[in-house]
Amino acid sequence: MRKDYDFSKGKRNPHAKRLKKPVTIRMEIETINHFKKMSLEVDIPYQKLINNFLRDCALSGARPKVMWLAPKR
Repeated sequence: MRKDYDFSKGKRNPHAKRLKKPVTIRMEIETINHFKKMSLEVDIPYQKLINNFLRDCALSGARPKVMWLAPKR
């Protein structure tokens, strides 16, 4: 291994903008199990399957139906 390297002619990674960013989200166990089961059926890792599903929603402009339950009294 060299002691010094010359990066003056180096180029930036053209794919750097497309890299994935790790995030932590809280999901219900049932939701995770749903995607894990589906991932076995289509032979895709479940995290990639969730990413693809969310990306499709974002690209199509899909909006979730938010329905809040009335608080228990």
